[in-house]
Amino acid sequence: MQISRAGEYGVLGLMNLARRAPGELAMIEEVSRMEKIPESFLAKIFQHLARAGLVRSNRGAHGGFALARNPAQITVLQIIEAIEGKIVFQRCKLARPVCDHVGGCAVCGLFEQAQDGVKDVLARTSLRGLVSHQAMVAPPLRPPARRRHRPSPGRARRP
Repeated sequence: MQISRAGEYGVLGLMNLARRAPGELAMIEEVSRMEKIPESFLAKIFQHLARAGLVRSNRGAHGGFALARNPAQITVLQIIEAIEGKIVFQRCKLARPVCDHVGGCAVCGLFEQAQDGVKDVLARTSLRGLVSHQAMVAPPLRPPARRRHRPSPGRARRP
């Protein structure tokens, strides 16, 4: 199982909204530029997130997107599943509750444990927690300081 680019971009887009003041609207163009996500792709992703009740959109000249809930109440699992659908590691859990392969139930059980572990981590991680963690790990980028050229102490300048 691999989280698609859409799932990743959805999390990044909502992190952008979570870093803003509560209720502050953000234009899709601005989020797209800041997060380096193609604008049309992000617009489609935000449509999924709006249908799931994670973001709200306002149309018009002063429109944009904002979180629909407090970032502490939005989990990464909710974001991923709003975009990707339910996280399922094995096909037989989708179609029928009982495995029909000889010896397959051991494999299904293992995959189910792995699936539950992944879902548990994503469900325990709130959007607010993710934004806080990012702030600790990766402080905001600052332009490099300009270095002034100074002559070496042992060499004299020629007039």
